Amino acid sequence: MKAVITGASSGLGADMARVLIDEGYEVVLVARRKTKLEKLQKELGDKASYIVMDVSSTYNCMELYNSLKKEDVGILINCAGFGLYGDFVDSNIDKELDMIDLNVKSVQTLTKLFLKDFVKKDRGYILNVASMAGFMPGPGMATYYASKAYVLSFTEAIYEELKKSDSNVSVSCLCPGPVDTNFNKVAKVEFGVKGLNSMDVARYAINKMFNEKLIIIPSFRMKLIHILVKVLPVKLVMRFVYNFQKSKS
Repeated sequence: MKAVITGASSGLGADMARVLIDEGYEVVLVARRKTKLEKLQKELGDKASYIVMDVSSTYNCMELYNSLKKEDVGILINCAGFGLYGDFVDSNIDKELDMIDLNVKSVQTLTKLFLKDFVKKDRGYILNVASMAGFMPGPGMATYYASKAYVLSFTEAIYEELKKSDSNVSVSCLCPGPVDTNFNKVAKVEFGVKGLNSMDVARYAINKMFNEKLIIIPSFRMKLIHILVKVLPVKLVMRFVYNFQKSKS
């Protein structure tokens, strides 16, 4: 069985590829940076291949699917995404729309295309990478938080549809807090708390995906925050998030 992983050239995507290779799966690495993909493919060996592609393009997503639809793909991991820090009134609209294309539209398109095949075969796993940001509004990173809320809600709805149809296909949503990856550099922020180890998160996520866990939250601290967000008044949560974002700039 093959796993297709977007955003696979570094960070969580690359580490999840390492985990799957160790467990005996074949992986197809998808990202924009050819040099990094080549380096990772050499590290992983013959069970890894790569496709250089920008999946923020819906057309490219369809091309990716068409190039793989005849292969034994049984796992899709939508890991590609980025963040952008700044008040909404000041942030760049083009970058925001690029973020929506990558964080939302690519997940929507690839999930749709591969899920249809998985349902026909009645087997398969989809792991959509969201964030703790998906559980709350995000003043200071409004579009990023909203994009992850979309991914979370989208995944939850599909999970229930599959359960009601007695499908053996599983969908999961990974919602980590800060992870020690290149995300901060791209988003132009610095976290005030130490990020989780990327490989630890990758191992945890893959394990929970195979156990068909719907919402995957690594670390006790993030699970506690998830509970608090559900019970605290939304205005208090927004105030906390705003202050947290400002502390990172």
